[in-house]
Amino acid sequence: MTTHLLDPGYDRATALLLIDVQNDFADPGGALAVTGGDAIIPLLNSQVAAAHASGALVAYTQDWHPASTPHFARDGGIWPVHCVMATWGAELHPNLLVDGPTIRKGTAGEDGYSGFSMRDPVTARESPTELDGLLRAARIERVVIAGLATDYCVRATALDAVRLGYRTSVLADGIRPVDLAPGDGERALAEMATAGIEVVGQPEAPQ
Repeated sequence: MTTHLLDPGYDRATALLLIDVQNDFADPGGALAVTGGDAIIPLLNSQVAAAHASGALVAYTQDWHPASTPHFARDGGIWPVHCVMATWGAELHPNLLVDGPTIRKGTAGEDGYSGFSMRDPVTARESPTELDGLLRAARIERVVIAGLATDYCVRATALDAVRLGYRTSVLADGIRPVDLAPGDGERALAEMATAGIEVVGQPEAPQ
């Protein structure tokens, strides 16, 4: 379902999840820069303020990879080296308003697409992050998701949220795709909508 609401409707049972708004993704000079990634930050900051004003929880996810991992192309994966722990690229973008807990993922070399789960790229074994426990402890029933990137970490986080029983919305104005293949972002939005995820607002037209 796609709606065109400016306000996604925050309350104390809702959490705003901001996904991987890190220098390597959001900064044009980042190792895996997403086109227009930095352009969403003012909107995200306004959502943080609105969420806090309504008593909602705000949480952040952060790729936090070791220097060597099968997730990276040089070690057998598909991605350039990015978001290596304790480097500039792994830091949350300096213009992002950070006011809430941060969940780090991929810390032992896993594929960390979802904010809720990680997958060993060799054995395919999945393990949870701390995010679901954090939300359950806060009695969260609904999540609103924005950040980077539409077709990978946003998509995976949103699909996991639905699987775990959260009512889930994605802010179409507050995401941008990698588009490794043309149209990946549009296909990800369609998949999320089919899964019952509310897509709030209008996605930016492809460049």
